[in-house]
Amino acid sequence: MKFTEAKLEQVFIDLLQEEGCQYVSGDQIDRSEEDVLIKDDIRAFLKKQYSKDGITDSEIDGIIRELEKLPASDLYETNKTVMRKVSDGFLLKREDHKLKDLYIRLIDFEGLTKEDAVSQTAELSVAADGKEKYQIHSDQNIYKFVNQFEIQGYEKRIPDGILFINGLPLVVFELKSAIRENTNIHDAYL
Repeated sequence: MKFTEAKLEQVFIDLLQEEGCQYVSGDQIDRSEEDVLIKDDIRAFLKKQYSKDGITDSEIDGIIRELEKLPASDLYETNKTVMRKVSDGFLLKREDHKLKDLYIRLIDFEGLTKEDAVSQTAELSVAADGKEKYQIHSDQNIYKFVNQFEIQGYEKRIPDGILFINGLPLVVFELKSAIRENTNIHDAYL
C-alpha cells in the first residue's frame, strides 16, 4: 500500500478534526474563486464577539472590505498588514459618531490564559514563551481546515489545505509524499 499525497492529506484532516477543527471541502464553500476569505465565518465571529457593543452589519462589512482591498500584488506587505491586524487588533471608527470606537480583535485570544501547572484541559505550548503553558478554556474562534480551495489570482492555485481561523486563511499546507524520490524542492513548490 502506497502512502500517497491524498492519504497524507486525509491524515491531516483526521488529526485536525480530533483537535476540534471542522473539515470542509473547498468546493462546498459559497464564494467566487477570487475570494480568499470565508466571509460568513468572519461575520459570525465578529457579530458574536461584539454583539454587546452593538456592532452593525455594515461595520462588519466595512472590516471585510478593508481586508479584501489589500493588494495581492505585494503579497509580503499584505501578509504583514493582515498579521499585524490579527496579532495587535485595530480601532474601528463607529458609524454612529456618538459611540466610542471599538477595539477589534480578529481572533479570540481571551480563551488562552497562562497557567504554571498542567491541568486536564487541552494544552498548547508556545515556543516564544519558554516553558509556560497555555490552557484553552473558552475559545470562541471558528476553525476550519479546507482542502482543494481554488484561488484565482494571477494564476490559479489549489493548495492541499488551508487552516482558516474566523474566516482568515492563516496557515497553508502544501503536502508532498515522501515516497517520490525524484521530487525536488522546486517541483514541490509548483
